[in-house]
Amino acid sequence: MSSTTTGSSLPSGMKVLATFPDILAIPEFVFGGLVWILVASTKVYIPMSQGWVMFVSVFCFVISTLLLFLYMCGAHGGKSAWVAVDAFYQVIASLFYLSASVVQAYTTYLVKSHPDHFKYYQIDIAAVVFAYAVTLTYVIHMVFSLLRWKSS
Repeated sequence: MSSTTTGSSLPSGMKVLATFPDILAIPEFVFGGLVWILVASTKVYIPMSQGWVMFVSVFCFVISTLLLFLYMCGAHGGKSAWVAVDAFYQVIASLFYLSASVVQAYTTYLVKSHPDHFKYYQIDIAAVVFAYAVTLTYVIHMVFSLLRWKSS
């Protein structure tokens, strides 16, 4: 894998899946999709909080898919403005997922007090684990995207 510090432009084509940090899109899809599925399959106790978690997971899943598709098609044309767009998106996604992870963890903590909802509690725990996992991948992606943006 090539490093992001050696080049200041975004890769295009299949090189997107062979460069760091762009390869982090794969765990972002997997973990983000799992958060989406797990929260959707549980009972909603606090609609505002779990609604935020669903919004973040769907929003980041769709935008990450769109950006990955555009990068693979070479729509950026090697322009440095796309490096800034990528860095800006990674910052927003990291902040959104950090807030969603905390909200999901708090909601799971509140569900713990309902003894007849143990199945939903287990699903919520899994959602919290994957929410923090995807937050970590977005934060790592953000750091290296910001380094790429700084060097462009």
